[in-house]
Amino acid sequence: MSWKRWRPAMEQALYAEDGGFYRRSEGPAGHFRTSVHASPLYSGAVARLLGDVDEALGHPAELALVDLGAGRGELLAGVLAAVGPELADRLRPYAVELADRPGGLSDRVVWTDRVPEGVAGLLFANEWLDNVPLDVAEVDEDGVLRYLEVAEDGEERPGGPVTGADAQWAARWWPADEPGARVELGAPRDAAWAAAVGGLERGLAVAVDYAHLRADRPLFGSLTGFRAGREVRPVPDGTCDVTAHVAFDSVAAPLALHSLWTTQREALRALGVRGARPALALASSDPVAYLRALGAAGEAAELTEPSGLGGFGWLAQTVRMPVPQALRGLPGWQTLTP
Repeated sequence: MSWKRWRPAMEQALYAEDGGFYRRSEGPAGHFRTSVHASPLYSGAVARLLGDVDEALGHPAELALVDLGAGRGELLAGVLAAVGPELADRLRPYAVELADRPGGLSDRVVWTDRVPEGVAGLLFANEWLDNVPLDVAEVDEDGVLRYLEVAEDGEERPGGPVTGADAQWAARWWPADEPGARVELGAPRDAAWAAAVGGLERGLAVAVDYAHLRADRPLFGSLTGFRAGREVRPVPDGTCDVTAHVAFDSVAAPLALHSLWTTQREALRALGVRGARPALALASSDPVAYLRALGAAGEAAELTEPSGLGGFGWLAQTVRMPVPQALRGLPGWQTLTP
């Protein structure tokens, strides 16, 4: 049996050219439901945020929208359909994705495997950081934090002690000494996010993911898998997604930028996505409009449900620009400090 640490095992399982999970034609939507797939209201909210970023940047001649981990381009397609003509004429959409370009996507979308550099606009990463591979460690009976090694069938065994930069990261961001406690060593995610945000000359960077802060790290970690719409045991064989929640405070720290954190519920409500039911009077005066409004209310409720998609965290960092209007004074925002 072949054993690897979790980080190279995840890298192979998710991104290998010869069958990695995210290289497959069906894409993420074939296995799990994201906010982008749940409702066009999500793309509409991102379009409104993009408009606020455009205003804060002074309406540049070219405005970038960088979709990091673009899947099959669904978010970009939705935003292009939602923005007005004046903004659309200046918009430069980038889909950053390892998989091949899908058919039917607008020719305006730049499909690339690299984050563009020197752009001004909005960088948006919806459920990207949770798939950046990382190592997992566990405290043994003697209180020593050891890397976990994994076989292709998902079986684990303890490896060597955690040392060097990983040990320093754990001591600062995820201290653990109870036997059986697990630590998901997030330094590769910190570096990946810093590199992505570094592509912005000016703008707003937003990461959306299931996340936690130092005060509420999960004792036994969060590593899991998804296959065909169900949560499953994480098995690094390329047949399922392998994911772990994100330490947002650690991710935010290296850039030393103005960093804000809130829940998706609060962020989307600030961007106009609310689950209020339409007035019953509309059912009599315009039944079609009532049914349409009722459907939209149901979609908004799903996007903002605290125990579901609304429980995602939003991390926003400004790069040489003020906080966009919609996000100023929003209840629930917390400033993260390094």
